[in-house]
Amino acid sequence: MRRVRYESTGGPLFLEEAPVPVPGPGELLVRTEAIGVTLPVVRKVAEAAEPIPLGGEIAGEVAAAGQGVTRFRAGARVTGLCFGHGYADFAVLHEAMASPVPDTASAVDAVALVRSGLVALGALDAARPEPGEAALITAAASGVGHLAVQLARARSAGRVVGAVSGPAKADFVGALGADEVITYDRLGGPESGDGVDYVLDAVGGELLTPAVAALAPGGRLVAYSSGGGTIRAYDLLVGAKAVIGFQMARTARGKPELYKRWRQEVWRLFADGALKPAVHREFALTEASEAHRVIESRSNLGKVVLRP
Repeated sequence: MRRVRYESTGGPLFLEEAPVPVPGPGELLVRTEAIGVTLPVVRKVAEAAEPIPLGGEIAGEVAAAGQGVTRFRAGARVTGLCFGHGYADFAVLHEAMASPVPDTASAVDAVALVRSGLVALGALDAARPEPGEAALITAAASGVGHLAVQLARARSAGRVVGAVSGPAKADFVGALGADEVITYDRLGGPESGDGVDYVLDAVGGELLTPAVAALAPGGRLVAYSSGGGTIRAYDLLVGAKAVIGFQMARTARGKPELYKRWRQEVWRLFADGALKPAVHREFALTEASEAHRVIESRSNLGKVVLRP
């Protein structure tokens, strides 16, 4: 089979021939049809001291099941998070991380929707939104952010503001249901109006300070970015504001029933037409480096997907 990997920090990525893996106990061998390209994986390629397997979101058909697997059999369509080599014709997926793909959805729909949608929904739930509250979504054109905009609207937000890196993304985010779209250089300034009740932040870094400034008194910021950053305690104190950290892996491991409910809600909203994943572009495995460059440049509108 074909597999994408790299040998040193920063790449380059290259395609190689590798043996088809054998699923172990509790594992599924999946013939991949779509692979999601995520910012955390792109960052690890650029920053990790040692090369890592290019894993992440995959969707496809079960080719074989390991010992002890009870929920799926060969021929089933599944999606989930692969912790090994996912940029490949075949990938191994643990049964606990797999979920079925309904007949009404394509593999691309699944890989664009499920993991990113779960992160968006989990971050939204962490904000404890009330109907009518104002929401601000950073990275609103990203794979997660564009779903968060739609989910905030579906959860009856009174006003949804999308924050993006440049004005070229404004029409895309507005079409998702955002009432306003602002660029990061305007975040926290007079253009933010009277402030928002909660911020879902996928950017971190230097954007955290203006994101906190955009909150109304008593507002909440949910940080789910891998970009780091620092917030001054005084900025929280003066407005009685709160910052909440959200990590999907913690919920998936520690609260499987909640994780399952989120997954069911994402698919229900998709079936109802309230949640529509957007795909920026589909790349071949041979174009993995180009797909990474799109993510690095933050130029994508929606999900970036590899198609074996």
